[in-house]
Amino acid sequence: MKFFTTVFIVSLFFIAGKVTAQNSTITATVTNATTDEGKISYALYTKDNFRKEPVLAKSSKIIKGESTVVFENVPEGEYAIICFHDKNNNNKMDFQPNGMPIEDYGVSTNNMNRFGPPQYDQIKFLVDDKNVSLEIKF
Repeated sequence: MKFFTTVFIVSLFFIAGKVTAQNSTITATVTNATTDEGKISYALYTKDNFRKEPVLAKSSKIIKGESTVVFENVPEGEYAIICFHDKNNNNKMDFQPNGMPIEDYGVSTNNMNRFGPPQYDQIKFLVDDKNVSLEIKF
């Protein structure tokens, strides 16, 4: 009986370790904000909710043109990040009447067409068993 109990307990620790190892952190840093006014707001998306309600959202102060957030306990999968410089702290991205953004913005891969909204397939990245660090430029 002790043998089965020991095997069961060891199995639980092994399974718990695997579950914990599957979650990673994503560190996203904007490196070229033009001013330290306001904040940078970041939104983490999957393909299913892209440009809708984010999986996670965070904001960060800007210090010397740089802002960093860390998304923790992110399961393995594909993700995309969109961030913007909320200069007036109104918690939304501001646009001109013609639909052009007034505030600077960036995406997770720095690979996007500036003549329209970001497309998921252009800015997605993979989270696996390692932590991810992204440098985003406006």
